[in-house]
Amino acid sequence: MSYLVDFKDVSTVGVETSPVAEALAGLRANEARYLKNKFDHDLVLEDGDKAVEVIDWVHKILFEERELRIDSQPLQACVFEADGAKRAYVFYESGLSINVLYGLAPGEKRAVGFKLSDGMEVPEELADKFKFARQKSKLAGTIRGSYFVIKNEY
Repeated sequence: MSYLVDFKDVSTVGVETSPVAEALAGLRANEARYLKNKFDHDLVLEDGDKAVEVIDWVHKILFEERELRIDSQPLQACVFEADGAKRAYVFYESGLSINVLYGLAPGEKRAVGFKLSDGMEVPEELADKFKFARQKSKLAGTIRGSYFVIKNEY
């Protein structure tokens, strides 16, 4: 089932099983607002079991670039193109959000971003490898984020 994320009326639809469902819904809404304001793109997510191809692509990049495996269940994901880049989002049951920015032209920006929902611990698989900066959001409370640059072709 597809889900259009509404950043004006925040809902936990699709992320109810998360122990930080309200914060994850706020983080998801924060991403939706950014995409709408920056690219006039609506964030439409698929259930994790239907978005296997995009989740596999994101997990391949994580493993091949940094030997990372995410232990949490992916609840929702999507992939789309905007502003000359392929962009993917995966929202996990733990409260983790991963986004991939993959510039389509040679030499364009390519990176993986991690965002942690308010109230969740840093996942063990990321704790020793990344430092997380804090940012305040009206929709999501305190977001902690980090990223790395993608070096290979995917």
